[in-house]
Amino acid sequence: MNELAAAPGIGKLERVALREVWRHEAYDFTRWLQDNIDVLNEALGLSLVNVEREQAAGSFSIDLVAERESGGKVIIENQLEKSNHDHLGKVLTYMVAMEAQTAIWIVAEPRPEHVSVVAWLNESSSSDFYLVKVEAVRIGVSPPAPLLTLIVGPSAETAAVSRSKREFAERHDVRQNWWARLVARPDAKLHSHITPGPSTWIGVTSGVRGLPLNYVITQQDCGAELYIDRGKGSDAENKSIFDQLFTRRDEIEQAFGGPLSWERLDEGRASRIRARVTAGGYRAPEEEWDTIQTQQVSAMNRLHKALQPHLKSLKLGYEGPE
Repeated sequence: MNELAAAPGIGKLERVALREVWRHEAYDFTRWLQDNIDVLNEALGLSLVNVEREQAAGSFSIDLVAERESGGKVIIENQLEKSNHDHLGKVLTYMVAMEAQTAIWIVAEPRPEHVSVVAWLNESSSSDFYLVKVEAVRIGVSPPAPLLTLIVGPSAETAAVSRSKREFAERHDVRQNWWARLVARPDAKLHSHITPGPSTWIGVTSGVRGLPLNYVITQQDCGAELYIDRGKGSDAENKSIFDQLFTRRDEIEQAFGGPLSWERLDEGRASRIRARVTAGGYRAPEEEWDTIQTQQVSAMNRLHKALQPHLKSLKLGYEGPE
């Protein structure tokens, strides 16, 4: 006789087929959950109240709709079988229809791909998604009891990732809007053929391969630059080009109409000569963009004009010191 069976007062936990406990998903399990929402609250650490069954969402019927005590609607979708794409689609559809901020998907067997999707939803949106596994268990001849296990849900870590992703997407949108407005300006003809993108820079050729004229933007400032990078293995040539231009610094800055930032970047392959605009960057209020971009475009046009005669006389290629 094994020790478990011999030990007095200790029973063996057994799993019971869900359909033996709740024969019908809607009539039995959903009704039971509505009346016993405290079991779900305890499993998830929530405080759901005002639980209503079979709420309409267009031509669909939501299993349960509840509210969090702190406010906000919650939709609950039950599935006493393996998770599938159909129910995942329903969860998302119901959330939109009810303008809910929380979704709870209860399944008998969560598929790995759906676990990954729910985790991704928590990281990529401002809503909360819970994937819960439901089981029925009993000890000996006791009545079956529900066992709800959280498989994946929101957390402080996923909330931080979600904020980071939203901020990243927001930066992309704002930068793309910045460039769209800039290239549409009549004074920005040099870059007028550029298709705006979300990058921190846009550029056109200066007429010399590997020496583009770039507009650059950060949250706080912007500018125009000559970027010197002739490609892989061009480290020495890039520095040679920079040094040739640097020997003409006074002449170039006089033609530009002010000081420039000369950045040899000795620890990297490239170098640059930048005209900085400190009036603001893409985080500036949009009503200030036109004023800032006027300075940025002026800087580009003056930099282009100041550099052109010197770019034409550059000694390209690098054979090393004599």
